[in-house]
Amino acid sequence: MEILYSIFVFLHIVGAAMIVGIWIGNMKKPTVHPRQFDGAMLQLITGVIMMGLIPAMPDDFTDPNYVKLGIKLVIALVVGVLAFIGRRKYKANEPISTGLAHAVGGLALLNIALATLWN
Repeated sequence: MEILYSIFVFLHIVGAAMIVGIWIGNMKKPTVHPRQFDGAMLQLITGVIMMGLIPAMPDDFTDPNYVKLGIKLVIALVVGVLAFIGRRKYKANEPISTGLAHAVGGLALLNIALATLWN
């Protein structure tokens, strides 16, 4: 079970890298790329799966903080919705506002900060 959980943690981090990496790479000309939406969905799916696996894990492996996980879930849902909007605009060749691009990347970065700094 621990190996399975670790695989989902790995995929969760890959999703974060897809969102934040593209955001930082496009900082001079902010946009929302369709791969950011893919990263947001990867984060949401793996995050929910990991939350479901927590009760099956040994007590010494994880100590769940459900308030933190709930806040992270809400932020991840917002990132997913904003990335979906940005993806639709990107595919329709419509202009993507700087605020939308920075909201997707900035909120994903906030979620990473919550995951790593909130003990």
